[in-house]
Amino acid sequence: MEFLVAIRVTLPPDMAADRRDALLAAELARGRELVAAGAIQRIWRVPGGLRNIGVWEAADATALHELIVSLPLWPWIAAEVTALADHPLAEAWR
Repeated sequence: MEFLVAIRVTLPPDMAADRRDALLAAELARGRELVAAGAIQRIWRVPGGLRNIGVWEAADATALHELIVSLPLWPWIAAEVTALADHPLAEAWR
């Protein structure tokens, strides 16, 4: 099942720079694992902050939730999830 996932990260402004850098590095590493596993199909950065929009693949909403909470930045994430269904016009891209 495919999901459109919009993520906004809001880190505390007083977070130590070394902690922030370590979290962002861990997030990138986990993201690469999710791409390699096929969980993240496509992802785009949204300019102007720590935001992204992606197409994620998971068996169901519960499985997707488990993937999202596995992100190191989870405590500071606000995620908006939309389940996606096939559209008849999508055949043009297959």
